[in-house]
Amino acid sequence: MPTEIRKKARELMTGYCKVCPVCDGRACKGQVPGMGGVGSGSSFWANLESLGKVKLNMRTIHDKKDPDTSTTIFGRKISLPVMVGPMTGTTYNMGGKVGEKEFVSYLVEGSLKAGSLAMTGDGADPTMYNSGLEAIREFGGGIPIIKPRSQQEIISRIKEGEKAGAVAIGVDIDGAGLVTMALKGQPVGPKTVGELKELVQSTHLPFILKGIMTADEAELAVEIGAAAIVVSNHGGRVLDSCPGAAEVLPEIAKKVKGKITIFADGGIRTGTDVLKMLALGADCVLIGRPFVIQAFGGGAQGVEEYYKTIQSQLYGGMILTGCGTIGEIDERIIRY
Repeated sequence: MPTEIRKKARELMTGYCKVCPVCDGRACKGQVPGMGGVGSGSSFWANLESLGKVKLNMRTIHDKKDPDTSTTIFGRKISLPVMVGPMTGTTYNMGGKVGEKEFVSYLVEGSLKAGSLAMTGDGADPTMYNSGLEAIREFGGGIPIIKPRSQQEIISRIKEGEKAGAVAIGVDIDGAGLVTMALKGQPVGPKTVGELKELVQSTHLPFILKGIMTADEAELAVEIGAAAIVVSNHGGRVLDSCPGAAEVLPEIAKKVKGKITIFADGGIRTGTDVLKMLALGADCVLIGRPFVIQAFGGGAQGVEEYYKTIQSQLYGGMILTGCGTIGEIDERIIRY
């Protein structure tokens, strides 16, 4: 990550993010609202620690000299299996020196310029969700993710997303107990299978269920007809003492791989991390906090440049593990 981008981001986010050399949640534990993990911060740390335990098997006797990092998600080809995860709350989480609309525009525009997509978020302030829709409409694509509100509120937001030209849409069920939503008087909570089926059936768009951390709930996501799940503990921001996403991903993939698209989110910082997550069973990954720093420090260009860095690292990792395409990445390239 370029020094000048980190320096500017640190200045703009003083008191909210220290822009640490390694974004692992140690310096910001318990800072929710803010950029940290809830409680002891262990769920945030677990994402990086579980991914760090995975090692790669290096192979150099093969013909995979020019790997293809592209993949197809929801019928749309993207340049690499990486997207920006849904994030909002620039004022109470990030310091407010970059506005909500400006922030999400950087994410959406930078992602599209890099040949990928950004997921946009939802929050207690209506400008959060609406800013995402405006950026999707303006730049030509994105995926809105809605908080687990009342059925009526979610369906209303789904319809708005459809009109904005969303590629897919979803609900981050892992936001069921979000402190920030509660503080703002916005009721959120868990959903029943019946309620989720109603949401899936309310839209023609691929429906994503974000916040799956067990194999049984992954199977329920298949049952309700969801197009995709996101294996995620919400960046360690909702429940203390959760395992890392990389720890539970293999058992989830064992049950539902091929039946539903699997995204994974949590602690991904490099192209090597992307490679590991794909080998563990993900079809695509989401990255959050590092893109915040890139957006604050470098705008849409900073976001685009980070994608290119990740893509270059992934390309090199594929060469050195003998993978010519994203589809060839599997458990044979990793060890514990």
